[in-house]
Amino acid sequence: MSKTVTLRLNENIYNMFRNLATSENRTLSNFIETSVLRSIEQSQFVDEFEMTEIRNNKELNASLKQGIKDIKANKGRFVD
Repeated sequence: MSKTVTLRLNENIYNMFRNLATSENRTLSNFIETSVLRSIEQSQFVDEFEMTEIRNNKELNASLKQGIKDIKANKGRFVD
């Protein structure tokens, strides 16, 4: 079920959002929702460049593999 949210914007930002939404033939609320969701996705997931760096970091990968082995062997403990 959708919810209604009130958002206060200054006039310049409102006009910018409205113009961008209109140029994409979308409602203002759909434009804002989609833009926020994209922003969240970009901040929570690594991009291809970051993933390549992670895969090429031998020290990090060795540490992760050792951690997995330790978990399977019930070594260590979780700290709150």
